[in-house]
Amino acid sequence: MRSAFRVAAASALVVAACFVIRADATLPSAASEIQLQLGDLLFSEGKFLDSLDAYRNALKAAPPDAARRPRVGVIASALRVAEFDLARTEAEKLYHADPKSPESMSLYGDALWSAGLFQEAENEYRDALAAAPDLARGHHGMARSLAARSRLDEAMNEAQAALRLSPRDLEIHHTVGTIYERQHRYEEAANAYSNYVNLLPNKDHSEKADWSRQEIRFLRSFGQRVPFDSDPGTDDRLYTVDFRLVNDKVVVRAKINDASAQDFVVDTGSENTVITRGTAQRLGIVPITYTLSAGVGRVGLRGLQLARMDSLELGSLKLRNVPCLIKNPPLRDIPSKETEGLSPLALGYSMVIDYKTHKLTFGKHLPEEPKDFELPMRLHRLATVRGTVDKSHLANFVIDTGGEVISISSATATSLGKPDTGRRIALKVYGTSGWDPDAFLMPGVDLAFDTISYKNFPVVVLNLNAPSALLGFQLGGIVGHKFLSKYRVGIDLERSVLRLKNVT
Repeated sequence: MRSAFRVAAASALVVAACFVIRADATLPSAASEIQLQLGDLLFSEGKFLDSLDAYRNALKAAPPDAARRPRVGVIASALRVAEFDLARTEAEKLYHADPKSPESMSLYGDALWSAGLFQEAENEYRDALAAAPDLARGHHGMARSLAARSRLDEAMNEAQAALRLSPRDLEIHHTVGTIYERQHRYEEAANAYSNYVNLLPNKDHSEKADWSRQEIRFLRSFGQRVPFDSDPGTDDRLYTVDFRLVNDKVVVRAKINDASAQDFVVDTGSENTVITRGTAQRLGIVPITYTLSAGVGRVGLRGLQLARMDSLELGSLKLRNVPCLIKNPPLRDIPSKETEGLSPLALGYSMVIDYKTHKLTFGKHLPEEPKDFELPMRLHRLATVRGTVDKSHLANFVIDTGGEVISISSATATSLGKPDTGRRIALKVYGTSGWDPDAFLMPGVDLAFDTISYKNFPVVVLNLNAPSALLGFQLGGIVGHKFLSKYRVGIDLERSVLRLKNVT
């Protein structure tokens, strides 16, 4: 029996060897087709890094008139593994080869989105839908774009249209879930995420499925509780509180679960209210499950606990059933303790920070105000604005009131193609994911935000690959206290703008 097995095994090896030899000896078009089929198989199994390799091999071997299919595979796989530059390069080639194809426009829109070029992406989706009104991916792109402009009802209409046209597209289900979650309709969000999980390849074992299940569990833990519940009339009011500046951070007093007020850093670089493990234990806030976060630092992706606060009071605003993150496990080997943080944006409120009067104002509807500058803004988990680096490189910057400096990402720094002149100055920088060992100061950079310009400016370069991958688009950098503190800063979700009024 054992010898028979060995013969069978040997036969299998011979067959495999013959197959490889024959594949190598085939014509380029046949070799491309073999790699294309392999890429399709790997993609269907969720092995996106491997499918990317296969599609790239297929593209190399494909005749010019057969390059479309493998190029589409390269773009789709690259987007899944956060190879945003590659996705954009290949999408541009696909688009230029067939600029009138609705599918090319839509895929090019997806690549532009991944580069943080949200308005350009929306333009492509609109053109694609004008040519093909029943294009599911076009409707999906419009859904994401409208949601980033906080037009959630319109976004949901587009997402549901996409779902009707392509009910087995798992990414559409996930987008539906994110819109429901922003609308605080947690049960519907959980159902959409469940559909997403059920469509995932290898759904019982994949990391994506595990994290999505945790999110579903958290959303369903609310039961009949209304997330962010508040008293009638709350949405029509404006709220104002005093703040202190501590180490270039905006600090306010807030209450959790009717306990004594404590300090919170106002941190628009976080998409959740964040508390430390000590505060959670002291106030009896029990973790429900885990989630994945990402930030500046060596750790990159960081597992934290998700929980629910019974109440959160900021000034005269009181919200009930408020989601929060618990910083557990806590970071080690950092120069100062981790702190509590909150963002009115994460609570669903627009906000104004006046650095001159030390007043923080927030509400669902901000009044129009005088401004010196008004920048288009998008909120896709975090609020971002468009900037230009060295006159030609367009990039998205996170508006981060919890940050201190103006920084660019290492990906942005690399794209500038500046020669390494030896003037890079190593820095010790730590963030929400610990120390960033690769951080450095890059001198001589030109930055522009609309007509706000910084000439020959030194910027901090940070590794933002992990948060970019989690967000699904390439972060260009961060604007913190050094940029914001010169202004009365209005972050208006309803109008999707950042308003700046000089206060100096």
